[in-house]
Amino acid sequence: MTSTDQDDQAKRQIDELLAQRRAKLNQWRTQGNAYPNDFIPDAASFELHAEYDEKPDAWLEQQAIEVRIAGRLMTKRIMGKASFATLQDAAGRMQIHLRRDELPELIYQEFKHFDAGDLIGAIGTLFKTKTGELTVRVRVVRLLAKALRPLPEKYHGLTDSQIRSRRRYLDLISNAASRKIFRTRSEMINQIRCFLNQRGFVEVETPMMHPIPGGAVARPFITHHNTLDMDLYLRIAPELYLKRLIVGGMERVFELNRSFRNEGMSTRHNPEFTMLEFYQAYATYEDLMALTEEMFKLLCQSIHDGSVITYQGQQLDFSAPFERLSIEQALLQYHPTLDAQNLRQPDYLEKWASERNIALPSPLTAGQGLMELFEKTIEHQLRGPVFITGFPTEVSPLARRHPDDPFLSERFELFIAGREIANGFSELNDPEDQAQRFREQLARREAGDEEAMAFDSDYIEALEYGMPPTAGEGIGIDRLAMLLTDSASIRDVILFPLLRPDERY
Repeated sequence: MTSTDQDDQAKRQIDELLAQRRAKLNQWRTQGNAYPNDFIPDAASFELHAEYDEKPDAWLEQQAIEVRIAGRLMTKRIMGKASFATLQDAAGRMQIHLRRDELPELIYQEFKHFDAGDLIGAIGTLFKTKTGELTVRVRVVRLLAKALRPLPEKYHGLTDSQIRSRRRYLDLISNAASRKIFRTRSEMINQIRCFLNQRGFVEVETPMMHPIPGGAVARPFITHHNTLDMDLYLRIAPELYLKRLIVGGMERVFELNRSFRNEGMSTRHNPEFTMLEFYQAYATYEDLMALTEEMFKLLCQSIHDGSVITYQGQQLDFSAPFERLSIEQALLQYHPTLDAQNLRQPDYLEKWASERNIALPSPLTAGQGLMELFEKTIEHQLRGPVFITGFPTEVSPLARRHPDDPFLSERFELFIAGREIANGFSELNDPEDQAQRFREQLARREAGDEEAMAFDSDYIEALEYGMPPTAGEGIGIDRLAMLLTDSASIRDVILFPLLRPDERY
């Protein structure tokens, strides 16, 4: 049988099941409201298991604890005069037990015709089975919503990664591991909010549509506002707006934001992503490195109840002080043949890279050369946690120059498991220096660099009113969620990732 024949056969089977379930639904419609909304549960499976799993059956029978539960019917076993079934709610699963002689015959017969996937409500008392499983002895059971389509892979869960990402609702129904990932992501975000709130940061919201793209070096998405007849850019970062708030006197601000970058897609990149950005007046990038290390250690302790986590088979220890290396130190450490005296010579970097078949852009500047070599040969090897510092100023258009070495900026990136998780720096608050950096970026844009920044004159005017010394940072929430849930792909931690249309799904 060819794959086409198999697909046709599978489609016919689905169509038959749909027809059978629609016939059941039509029968329910003739009997009244097929989708009632008057059943309100008073208990969740997790709460019941937590409170009563350790109680003996005799105690439960004596107490006669009545509960109202609702959930999706996942399994059903009809055994003559008695039946067992499993309901799944947001918190977990609960077994229910129905005895034919304890229920009106009509209700029991109706239950026998419920299908896996149906949403049902049940009222009954708690007891323990002979195997010790907490169960609800049902006296009332009702259909709350008919599932017309059958659930995928009843016993083994949904494993097709394409279907899991494209039809997340099926993934969440079928896979407890996926539900746990997104609960952990929510917990992580709540912990971050609490961490920053406790340190005096104020959560704010800034525009998602910008008249000028800025705040990062990236290619933006473009949209159009009809009433104003103007093009707008989906934000690539909230940075310049948040720093306007620092100018206005809000000395500690943060935003958990959705940002958009019109760039490639991979297991680490999604065009629409979540980022944390926060800014603190009267602080330096050194202060933010300390704050970030404290935050990550608390997250690790809270979510994993310890300081060591496993990510894709490798153990990561957050207990020790995070390592710190400058880009130049990292290059010399990983490439001992490099000459430290010539690291800032473009011709030398080009020759060294060419001899090793490493492609560098041309014409090449010293800052570009260092960054290209670091990103192409070292980044993926950094197990971390490690703060990389000493970024060239020319590739850090919004960062303050290092007072002892103007070639470098006061900037860091945090790397864990071979990927950048955070990027922070002491902010440039000199309006004339910032204007010159914008002009340099504008020259790159006019030369064809679609990721270069535009000149934001309003931001320069804001700086001219005076911005206090400030440090700011961005943390990729999706990548952090990958790390803390041991997820290999960014699609696994985004509920609805952007995907190419595929008629097969």
